[in-house]
Amino acid sequence: MSTARTVLVIGGGAAGNAVTVLLRRAGLAVHLIEAKDDWNATAGSGITLQGNALRVLRELGVWERVEASGFGFGSVGITAPDGTVLHAQDDLRTGGDDLPATVGMQRPHLQRILIDAVRASGADVRLGVRATALDQDGDGVTVRFSDGAEGRYDLVIAADGLGSTTRAAIGVTAKPEPTGMAIWRVAAPRPAGVVRTDLAYGGPAYIAGYCPTSDTTLYAYVVEANRDRASIPPESYAEEMRRLASAYGGHWPEITAHITDPAKVNYTWFDRMLVEGSWHRGRVVLVGDAAHCCPPTLAQGAALSLEDALVLARLLAEAETWDDALFQAYYQRRIARVRPVVEASVQIGRWQLDGARDADVPGLMARTMTMLRELP
Repeated sequence: MSTARTVLVIGGGAAGNAVTVLLRRAGLAVHLIEAKDDWNATAGSGITLQGNALRVLRELGVWERVEASGFGFGSVGITAPDGTVLHAQDDLRTGGDDLPATVGMQRPHLQRILIDAVRASGADVRLGVRATALDQDGDGVTVRFSDGAEGRYDLVIAADGLGSTTRAAIGVTAKPEPTGMAIWRVAAPRPAGVVRTDLAYGGPAYIAGYCPTSDTTLYAYVVEANRDRASIPPESYAEEMRRLASAYGGHWPEITAHITDPAKVNYTWFDRMLVEGSWHRGRVVLVGDAAHCCPPTLAQGAALSLEDALVLARLLAEAETWDDALFQAYYQRRIARVRPVVEASVQIGRWQLDGARDADVPGLMARTMTMLRELP
């Protein structure tokens, strides 16, 4: 490699951590900055990782720890609001037949596993630091930081999430847009009978579901029309989620009994965004949620971000020159995969908002997931 040997990664989430590990493995000098002092190591309830995400985690060398920390399963159920199972089917193994179809795990556990991998890679990490200015020329980027430091890099990778300030700083005007739905999430003890994700469409919420995250835990969620956050006092979060969840049967009464602490309940709007045309400006390139996001109706947000990191890292490691052609090749490879996932994720939610009870949700899920069996 004759050029572009020093890389700054902005953001220490799934995409930023993954691309850091992969580029360090390729022998590049990588600096990672993360705005949160705690590296965002405790936030979140649960995460559903489907096979195409697991494939990248195996590439990162962390699959064994993920497998030990999470709960693997191979099917999904569709239930009536009263808990009656209407349909259950084997889920597609989008990461290949040697990986589970799905692993649920507690989101902080995944983040800590990725943090350990970044630390072990030898990357230079600074926490509680933001990039405040990016000055580009033909050879690289000079970056000024919130702690007063300054650095010179051959490439900057913006992995700073949905609200990416880097995206805006380089002139990309795309912004996340609400889809009209919002989700309540909580971690809770796992009832013994919960061994997969079950989804109920209907009842007082549009979607009610849960995912086992370990032998003893799960995370549960209910989806409703989005409301003005200011109208929902944070101290009422548990009550609000419990009110919605209490209408569901099956395993839900046992789950609902544990929705008591408002500080452990998360409320988030569904957003969609897709940066079109290219994901770079000069020597700054977007990955993960900084380039695209979709509602979690297909549970593909983290998977797509991890795939971005893998594809970009491989292109960078193999190229003699990092130029517009390389970054456009990265975009073309990813947009063909990301766009149908974003569109399908949004469509599933739109059917619910429009009251389309005869919508082919399982069929659209299956068609989209079949595509994801192919390598990214």
